[in-house]
Amino acid sequence: MPDATGDDVVWQSSPPGSIYEHVRVASFSIGPDGLIDQWSARAAELFGLSAQEVRSKDPLEVFVPPEFRARGHRKLSEILDGKEWTGLVPYLRPSGEGSGGGRQHSLAEVYVMPSETDQGERGALCIAVDVRALRRIETDLASSQAIFGQSPFGFILFGRDLSVQRVNQRFVTVFGGRASEHRGRSPHDYLDIGEAERLEAALGRVLETGDPVVEFKIVGPRPGDGSERRHWSLNLYRVGMGAGRTLGVAAIGTDITNRHVAAREAASARRNLALLNEASARIGNSLDLETTARELLGVAVPNFCDIASVDLYQSLLTGEEAPPGRWAASAKESGGTARLRRVAFASAVSDGPLSGLDEPHDGYVPPEVGAVHRFPFASQSAGALRSARVRSIAGGPGSLLQSTLAVPMVAHDTVVGLVQFSRAKGSEPFGDRDRALAVELAARAAVCIDNARLYRREHERALILQRSLLPPGDPEAAGLDIACRYLPGNAATEVGGDWFDVIELPGHRTALVVGDVMGRGLRAAVAMGELRTAVRTLALLDLEPAEVLGALDEIANGLGSPNGAQRASRVAHKAHDADLAEVYLATCVYAVYDPVTRRCTFANAGHPPPVLVEPGEKALLLDVPPGVPLGVGGEPFEQVEVELSENSLLALYTDGLVESRDQTLEEGLTAFRASLAHAERPLEDVADHVLSTLETGHGQDDIALLMARIQGLPAEAVGDWRLPREPRSVGRAREYARAQLLAWDLEPLVDTVELLVSELVTNAMRYGEGEIRLRLLRDRTLVCEVWDAGLVQPRRRRARDTDEGGRGLQLVGMLSSAWGSRRTPRGKTVWFELALPGSASASEPTVEQLLSMF
Repeated sequence: MPDATGDDVVWQSSPPGSIYEHVRVASFSIGPDGLIDQWSARAAELFGLSAQEVRSKDPLEVFVPPEFRARGHRKLSEILDGKEWTGLVPYLRPSGEGSGGGRQHSLAEVYVMPSETDQGERGALCIAVDVRALRRIETDLASSQAIFGQSPFGFILFGRDLSVQRVNQRFVTVFGGRASEHRGRSPHDYLDIGEAERLEAALGRVLETGDPVVEFKIVGPRPGDGSERRHWSLNLYRVGMGAGRTLGVAAIGTDITNRHVAAREAASARRNLALLNEASARIGNSLDLETTARELLGVAVPNFCDIASVDLYQSLLTGEEAPPGRWAASAKESGGTARLRRVAFASAVSDGPLSGLDEPHDGYVPPEVGAVHRFPFASQSAGALRSARVRSIAGGPGSLLQSTLAVPMVAHDTVVGLVQFSRAKGSEPFGDRDRALAVELAARAAVCIDNARLYRREHERALILQRSLLPPGDPEAAGLDIACRYLPGNAATEVGGDWFDVIELPGHRTALVVGDVMGRGLRAAVAMGELRTAVRTLALLDLEPAEVLGALDEIANGLGSPNGAQRASRVAHKAHDADLAEVYLATCVYAVYDPVTRRCTFANAGHPPPVLVEPGEKALLLDVPPGVPLGVGGEPFEQVEVELSENSLLALYTDGLVESRDQTLEEGLTAFRASLAHAERPLEDVADHVLSTLETGHGQDDIALLMARIQGLPAEAVGDWRLPREPRSVGRAREYARAQLLAWDLEPLVDTVELLVSELVTNAMRYGEGEIRLRLLRDRTLVCEVWDAGLVQPRRRRARDTDEGGRGLQLVGMLSSAWGSRRTPRGKTVWFELALPGSASASEPTVEQLLSMF
């Protein structure tokens, strides 16, 4: 019956409470005659006898064991006399299934109340309860109370109005007070409004649907300390009576704050590990210092911090030899640290600082990216650089930043710069794990930056060395128009060993050389320099191209040998020396061009073939035997002689011009020949067109290109005579020389040339063999050659005071710009060279020089 006032009474049917579901209460009545006259269904269930079986029978005879019936009759008489009685009555109850239908002893608690019929006769109303069920309920209640009171978990029973109905001792221990004081409270009395509303919503769903909620997480302040936040996990389930009546929702709570902290630390450790893995993958992919700094910030922002910057020492960026991190001579004079440059800055905060995140200091202005600055001597950042240890910088009043970590970048015990990590207010503060991670990130970036610095220094030195070994300016040669190009690889690749050279030879001949040392770096550049020097030395010996390459092959064999070329050539087949030797291989093409005959002799050591473009013809590859690379050894080199047409174009090059990862050698050679389709244009324009047309921007290898247009000496610039071996040929040689010089308007050289020609022709007659040949060549200088069939080379010596002769070659060497001799297929040639009148190199010998001959 619900609440009602006045006459508003509403009667309704209500199912029995849950206690009646567990305790079967049986009732029956005894008439004035002591026999059963009414028998309820619960009685039939309890005693196992139907109403037909017991009605109008003595109850003691029906269900009481025989041994207790005598005493029972006496009690029954007292009851019929109007006396109430309560006691334990033994009775026979039916056995369970499988017992053969027998009955067994049991015990019931019976409450007997006297009653009176309409006629005034006395009877009795009996209520019986099975004692076993009562004992079971008592045990269950005691167990429930023990579990409820002694449980290590907090227990809360929320009513249907979501107010607290009951809590256990564990809950009281955490939240204080007495258990009764918590009755009637709501979640809002324990939690913040947001968390309280979440909990109420979950309680409402459980109350409505009956579906339990497991591991429901809530966060609230610790009782008595509102600054500390605690984490709880709740298991919610609906509580109801046995007949379907809902009492409320029970909550079993566990404090998981420590578990949450451990999980957060584990998540932080996993995040840090993932961040380090990402750093390993992303930092150091470039050999550029500033790019590496930006890669570091790309990893750190926003995964680790909100704002970050990197400052590197200026000396490190400019390549100075002074060790990074060296302080100025006086801190007072310098104003703080050594000069640094801010190379990178990143921010994940939209309204964060645009340039700096340094702590405020008198007169210090945070630098922009790219600016050179100094940290004030007393600043935390300067202290971090001095001590090489992390410094924490707290955010100032009104600052957007909560805290900053100033982390020195240390590589190989050297501080190369400083990285600053900052978190904005509202972010989680830096912890010990964060400091360790910041140091690790800075250290990894520092090593990459230092490696990039060392690589750049080596790269620059190798490049300087390589360029210093290349011909300076635009080379000049008699009978040739020269154009050359050299493109080094990009900064990401090491310097290669490509080189080219133009060497002037006697007789206005020119040697054209292009080579490529296999390998990269400073060693390749040094090997290239040694080979280039060897080529120039061998060229001065006026050897045949094949002989030059043969000698170079032996030299290349000795470059990697601990004991030099001589020992390497002798024991090249011994295994133990082969293990000690570092292999140097190189390719080279060597060509000697004679402008008088316009013939060029080629020898090749594994190099791409020369390209020739005849006037009006397509470019073709010259069929020069390729030979093996220098340094392989054991194979002779062949040479071929080719006559070149006037105004034809000859191109020598390295493989970087025609081969790359994206282009095969055959494809590159085809494209190179096609780019020479308009070879009649000025040679410099042709060279520029080739580089702009071909794929030369890959940067994978150096590129060397040497192009020569064939001009040849005109016939009027050559004087050639043959003289018999007779004394008057000396005078005739002087006459030929005088006449030719006068024809060339070189009258100032007549006397000198007559004297020197007389000396050389006289020597040829005295010490040579066969016919004598005199040749004068005029180009940028005047060259005189005397040929004979003798094989003995002239040797200059200093004559003694008593000698009448032996001063001829001394005189030749003194009066000429240069002189020498070379072998020919049919003998030898002795030559001298004179500067043309009016040139800067033209000069007359002094009196002291002439007197020194005697």
